[in-house]
Amino acid sequence: MDKVIIADNLTLAYSQSEAIINRASFSVNSGSFVFITGASGSGKSTLLKSLYGALKPNGGSLVVGGVELKKVSNSKLNFLRRHIGIVFQDYKLVREWTIEKNIMLPLIINGYEKNVITSQVDSLLQHVRLKHQAGKYPQELSGGEQQRVAMARALSHNPILILADEPTGNLDDYSSQLIWNLLEGANTQLKTTVIVVTHNIPKNMNVNYKHFHIEYGSIREVN
Repeated sequence: MDKVIIADNLTLAYSQSEAIINRASFSVNSGSFVFITGASGSGKSTLLKSLYGALKPNGGSLVVGGVELKKVSNSKLNFLRRHIGIVFQDYKLVREWTIEKNIMLPLIINGYEKNVITSQVDSLLQHVRLKHQAGKYPQELSGGEQQRVAMARALSHNPILILADEPTGNLDDYSSQLIWNLLEGANTQLKTTVIVVTHNIPKNMNVNYKHFHIEYGSIREVN
């Protein structure tokens, strides 16, 4: 099975004095569902940032989607990001754009034809149960609805990898369950690799998953 992520002696730090992740080695198979847990400040979000190139390794090697991120060029990084969907805890929607246009963004960047964009966005709006809100702006929606828009945006361009940072941390039960269902569906139906940073793994997951735990700068797999 292909490896979508390979880390070898990976060290991540914001300054030279203190490593957040220290000489960690792990890999993720294509099509896996992975949870990353750890205490606040342990480095979960730092690790996630490194996986889409927002933080370059200080040491060791990190390969994502066949791209070595330690010395990656801007063109290769942009190419990689076109194949990644990211779900942020604070949504990061464009406030000046409608919900519909926010979901379109990755499709526009990837050069999809207009009819494909329209069809895909319409399907996703129905999937996240927000078809009736398509013309509204992010600030007119609840937090749960905004996160569902962010989820639809992450899925819109059929990425090979989805990275989600506490995607249900501040959501009501209804929106939380919908987000988990969408992530499970992407993994089981589309064979998308899904990596989720979370404090708590849901008890009712319907997928086989791997669990990595971060503690004192080390990453270990939990059986």
